[in-house]
Amino acid sequence: MNTTAFILFIAIVGLTLIITFYASKKTNNASEFYTAGGGLTGWQNGMAIAGDYMSAASFLGIAGTIALAGFDGFFYSIGFLVAYLVVLYLVAEPLRNLGKYTMADMIAARFDQKKIRGVAALNTITISTFYMIAQLVGAGALIKLLLGLDAYTSVLIVGVLMTVYVVFGGMTATSWVQITKAILLMAGTFIISMIVFAKFHFSVTEMFEYMKTATPLKEAFLNPGNKYKVPLDTLSLNLALVLGTAGLPHILIRFFTVKDAPTARSSVVYATWIIGIFYVMTVFLGFGAAAFVGTDSIVAADKGGNMAAPLLAKALGGDFLFAFVSAVAFATILAVVTGLVLSAASAFAHDFYSHIIRKGQATEKEQMTAARWASVGVSVLSILLSMFAMKLNVAFLVSLAFAVAASANLPVLLFTIFWRRFNTGGAISGMLTGLISALLLVAISPSVWDPAGKAIFVGEPLISLTNPGIISIPLGFLGAIVGTLLSGKSSQAKFDEVLVKANTGM
Repeated sequence: MNTTAFILFIAIVGLTLIITFYASKKTNNASEFYTAGGGLTGWQNGMAIAGDYMSAASFLGIAGTIALAGFDGFFYSIGFLVAYLVVLYLVAEPLRNLGKYTMADMIAARFDQKKIRGVAALNTITISTFYMIAQLVGAGALIKLLLGLDAYTSVLIVGVLMTVYVVFGGMTATSWVQITKAILLMAGTFIISMIVFAKFHFSVTEMFEYMKTATPLKEAFLNPGNKYKVPLDTLSLNLALVLGTAGLPHILIRFFTVKDAPTARSSVVYATWIIGIFYVMTVFLGFGAAAFVGTDSIVAADKGGNMAAPLLAKALGGDFLFAFVSAVAFATILAVVTGLVLSAASAFAHDFYSHIIRKGQATEKEQMTAARWASVGVSVLSILLSMFAMKLNVAFLVSLAFAVAASANLPVLLFTIFWRRFNTGGAISGMLTGLISALLLVAISPSVWDPAGKAIFVGEPLISLTNPGIISIPLGFLGAIVGTLLSGKSSQAKFDEVLVKANTGM
């Protein structure tokens, strides 16, 4: 066991528990539990969004994918960053103006139907669980490497901690844990990037020239096609990454933590700058790991390549930098899974329990109790599912969650705001079509089936696409359109009201 790493782990866990303790004193009603009372400023929420978004997929998965596959790994960095333009221009302001606690609130502003809330809650819980599996896989690999614990024990530790943060601290604790994590992650990534850049005498040209011979891929390392050999698969991945963020529940609920739409918009701008700088630095992490750690060592530590960044830190800065970076990665995972648990628990308690089971009559105390129990349930489910995905790269796992989010949520969000004829039938059919098609395509893809046993099951996949986005996203839009046209009911009367409120907040 690395003693320095263990001390830093304990320090970070202690810091986050102190944050949770003080936040619990300010979490006395449903608004404070779900949205921190809407009291965050633009920069605070921007930092929290960045902390929520720069996940294990970003720090561990992307670095590993770039190190092993070269240019193809950078697709993730580009897609994750460009996605915020969609959020900024199409989703952030209308969502804040129309919603209250969850994504379903925005849709229900136009379609006041229990079925809408039920399906939206199902989507939120499914996507959050998918995303959480990736974070827990990263946690298992990280703690196994650092402390010598087996991956399953590691996952249990993270699962218990994330449940504690949500159950006791709600959104206030979640937000400040994410802000703290964003600062630590940016600092750690900057330090490693500067050391790597210094190795190449601060010359980008020298770095790229060196990488042509530094890996078994030789010059192909700098070209696309090493990981995604089928152009359609590459397009599918990028489509999911660019459109998926606008449908991610744990990102969308962050816009309810500020007082108004202009603040929501400014928080996206802050987040985009922070995230953009971070994703540029992932190039240095990936290149550095490939050059100074080596493909064999990266794969030996973790088959998915998830330990490339911590191993690079050890190669460049010894045990202390290794311990610091690993502890930061651990904080990264804790912050993200906390946001995911909260988004899923909010959907269950606010949308399903309060509006469907209790028909809007649940008290705030009952809602908070339901949310806390839902947090425990979601955590247990995610822990169990993650046990089957330990071999997979976390960036890849997250890309699947993005595909489900873009297919199931984005069409309905856009049509709710911009299509006058859109109705309840279209909303339900769009969400279900996107969700079911994405999950079914993943279930028969190389992500789940592989003849060599590199996926969850051994066997031949029925389709060659590793990411279903290019099929499931159009199906989500098509399902919403067909459902609307076949349904006789109309919601045009409320469209003007929703359009005005979405753009002005009035």
